[in-house]
Amino acid sequence: ILLLASCGRAQSVPQSLETGYAPLDKKLAALISADSVAIGARDAQALNDAVFLDARETEEYEVSHLPGALLLGYDNMDMGVVDNVDKSRPIVVYCTVGYRSERAAKKLRAAGFSKVYNLYGSLYAWKLAGLPLEDANGEPTNRLHTYNKKWGSFVPKSIGEKVH
Repeated sequence: ILLLASCGRAQSVPQSLETGYAPLDKKLAALISADSVAIGARDAQALNDAVFLDARETEEYEVSHLPGALLLGYDNMDMGVVDNVDKSRPIVVYCTVGYRSERAAKKLRAAGFSKVYNLYGSLYAWKLAGLPLEDANGEPTNRLHTYNKKWGSFVPKSIGEKVH
């Protein structure tokens, strides 16, 4: 029985972090930490006075991002976007699935920010939770930059228009 139980997931993921879409949840359990600094989409949205930082590249951010999110970037991270943010203010970092944002969140913690969370499942989890996205002009959008075609296969077609 123990052997069978260990075959299911790479780690135990709290229900509050699951996206509800099994193929994505399985991939995330093997790729992203479901620890005390991971936060689900609904819990992130409910945070009071949180700053949302997008740890993707400009072309991804311009397709769609969380409402009001600031572009942090990843390859050439712009830490200047947090120059005027109080180090005790909640910060939620996200990317496409949570891999890049998990690493960016560690850098922010190393820089002295005390309440930095990685949005588990990131943009995908946000959208699967039925939460809104906006485009480069601040207008609502149903488009999602999926990083590439392979990563786009981990979410259902119903999620919106996949761009890669």
